[in-house]
Amino acid sequence: MRGSSPPLRSIVAVTGAVVLLAAGLLAGTTVPAHAAATITNPGFESSGGTQTPAGWSESSSTGQQSAGFIEAGGRSGSYRLSHWASSAYQVETYQQLTGLAAGSYTLRAWVRSGGGQVAAYLALRGCGGAEQRASIPTTSTWTQVSVTTQVTAGVCTAGIVSNAQAGNWINVDDVEFVSSGGNPNPSPNLIRGVDISTLKKSEDRGGVYRDGAGNQRDALQLLRSGGANYARLKVWVNPADGYNNRARVLQMATRIKAQGMRLLVDFHYSDTWADPGKQYKPAAWNSYSFSQLRDAVYNHTYDVLNALKAQGTTADMVQVGNEINDGMLWPDGRSSNWANLAALLTAGSTAVKAVNSSTLVMLHLAEGGNNSQHRWWFDQATSRGVPFDVIGVSHYLYWHGSLASLQNNLNDLASRYGRPVVVAETAYGFTLNADDAEPNIFNSSLQQAGGYPATPQGQADALRAVFNVVRSVPNGRGLGVFYWEPTWTAVPGNGWDPDNPSSGNGWENQALFDYSDRALPGLSVLGAV
Repeated sequence: MRGSSPPLRSIVAVTGAVVLLAAGLLAGTTVPAHAAATITNPGFESSGGTQTPAGWSESSSTGQQSAGFIEAGGRSGSYRLSHWASSAYQVETYQQLTGLAAGSYTLRAWVRSGGGQVAAYLALRGCGGAEQRASIPTTSTWTQVSVTTQVTAGVCTAGIVSNAQAGNWINVDDVEFVSSGGNPNPSPNLIRGVDISTLKKSEDRGGVYRDGAGNQRDALQLLRSGGANYARLKVWVNPADGYNNRARVLQMATRIKAQGMRLLVDFHYSDTWADPGKQYKPAAWNSYSFSQLRDAVYNHTYDVLNALKAQGTTADMVQVGNEINDGMLWPDGRSSNWANLAALLTAGSTAVKAVNSSTLVMLHLAEGGNNSQHRWWFDQATSRGVPFDVIGVSHYLYWHGSLASLQNNLNDLASRYGRPVVVAETAYGFTLNADDAEPNIFNSSLQQAGGYPATPQGQADALRAVFNVVRSVPNGRGLGVFYWEPTWTAVPGNGWDPDNPSSGNGWENQALFDYSDRALPGLSVLGAV
């Protein structure tokens, strides 16, 4: 990994631009017949440690082509591309591809970066439309990023760009350029989900949503046209504000199904937020014995799901609990008492299948990169025979770790337990500014931890990267991703606290609509992955 130390070998400046056509297929990658060209020397192995990688060109507006070079230490082979210099520099390593049929193409690469650059990104330009970019995040482990464009002119230039301060570095390896049909694990059933639990309250309090041109439209129609095919709704038992209860879920389910979308129902088994730090019983259940509590889980789950079925909006997937790393319905169902927790989970799962045997049951944990904890948890669940179909995780890059940690965990869980996996929650900020008086959760320190810039493009790139991880889970066991609360914009009366109508929203800078209510580029990612 390039750090602040000098290069591993002396750098010889090389100038000039060379455009080479690709002549072969990437090893192990199937490229559709209409893709007449692909990347030459994708792993930088043909360069043998020379200055400029064979098949690639380097340019610099400041005459610093030598800041791009090949050195030892590849991700999968002996060499990698690096950008580094002892003074501030600008450099691009690029390759032009020709003979391309019109259509959608994706550039993917594995990257590492020490951060600090003015800009560091993958680029697709000269393809017939506007240049498309994907930022390279700050990460010490190899992480895959991608960018997609529409080719209309038969040619496209793939670039790796650094505008950097002295000592800033990136490493790049294993580059791919493929038709969108060449994505790993292609599936028309990939979940492109959105959690819209606050949408009804937003609309009732005056919230509006607009397309990119500024035209006001129905929010669900905008999400659907952007590519969303699955919607998630949380269920509280008796919330103070009357939202996210049985009646509201039934209303929203009708709208969701009318858009041709599938439905995930997320049972919190609480009157308010349930997550790893709090799993409070509904007030009406506080005095229950454990057997009564177990029966209440069954009856509440059955009641909501059977009502959905009766109105023709049967749930397609159900979460029995929300982020239940430390159990649910405390103290009875904490993970320190797995016998109780298993009984509660089994009651909920049994109720789901009693309503509709084909509805999938998800068990959902937070901290999507925490493999040791998740192994322990699911070992406990499976050893006690808890029935479930899908493993769900929350993974916010700024809280839960790198893309690599998510990839490793999902791969292991899918293999170890023989079940498909889904990222049930993720999100990222498009700005550090606020749109109301409530401090935002996503701030400058979390942006630094997340590794992507707090910009509309950074938000889109972060979401695309999470999709790439899920699509890379072996044996097609990566089901998809849900974006958490894309419509939770800053609308007075639609704040965090259901007990306090004056509370603000700390999430509006992670919505997929900007402060003028217009759809952001992140929404279009749902239709492009």
